[in-house]
Amino acid sequence: MRTGRGVVVSDTATLPAVRGKLTAKAPLAPLVWFKSGGPADWLFEPKDADDLSDFLRDLDPAIPVMALGLGSNLIVRDGGFPGVVVRLGKAFAKVEVLDGTTLRCGGGASGILVSSTARDAGVGGLEFLRSIPGTVGGFVRMNGGAYGREVKDILISCEVVLRSGQRKFLGLEDLGYTYRHSELPGGAVVVGATFRGYRDEPAAIQAEMDRISASREASQPLRSKTGGSTFKNPDGHKAWQLVDAAGCRGLAVGGAQVSEKHTNFLINTGDATSADIEALGEEVRRRVKEKSGVELQWEIQRVGVKK
Repeated sequence: MRTGRGVVVSDTATLPAVRGKLTAKAPLAPLVWFKSGGPADWLFEPKDADDLSDFLRDLDPAIPVMALGLGSNLIVRDGGFPGVVVRLGKAFAKVEVLDGTTLRCGGGASGILVSSTARDAGVGGLEFLRSIPGTVGGFVRMNGGAYGREVKDILISCEVVLRSGQRKFLGLEDLGYTYRHSELPGGAVVVGATFRGYRDEPAAIQAEMDRISASREASQPLRSKTGGSTFKNPDGHKAWQLVDAAGCRGLAVGGAQVSEKHTNFLINTGDATSADIEALGEEVRRRVKEKSGVELQWEIQRVGVKK
């Protein structure tokens, strides 16, 4: 196959020309927190938003497209992803202070970068992004949140490239936000977002970020191969308490285990397959339903083909 300005030819398809980087049969396990799963048919790292827009416009509409950020909230199944995975690189990782309360952020910027830039500019209200292990694109799509705040509280608008290649600005009201969910269409890639906070002292912002970091360190298995919070909190319940009450703390399937430290986290103890991790999650859901009558919903996204 060839990359660059020419077409890219594989055994099954001809892809549009790109200015960025296009890789066939790209391993995804190194790019996700669980460190498991199969390859993508193609991994596309666009040079800029125009490159992404042109590519998606000319791509066969039958080919699935998925955006990948830091890979924290994701299980890639062992058969891999049958389509194009879009990964936003440095060109999409910029954060710009627009005024005393507003930041414009690239879709590939991390929560840590956004919150740190806000702190340096004296913009409060974005500290919680420090605790979300992902990028702007991911937490805009899923209305990411923690420590009492979520993206819908700070978002003014976002820019997306639709699966058709059309670039579009969407306001908060267009996203249909609910708990850990938006109405963004499948295949759309968030390439930027504008957030608004409020004026505050950098020292006070740093103190809140330190509090959040200490809380996460004390309660979550941050040094394990994990995917973050596994299940959404049902109305009136905490998912971890339901999992614990169902006797699942430390429960294992193959190389996957329910964390002893925080029972809403699954961990790869070393050699877990994605099938192990997903099967463990389903067993936890079964036991919780049997014990409490509550049906847990996955918060972690599961994509690709089972082996």
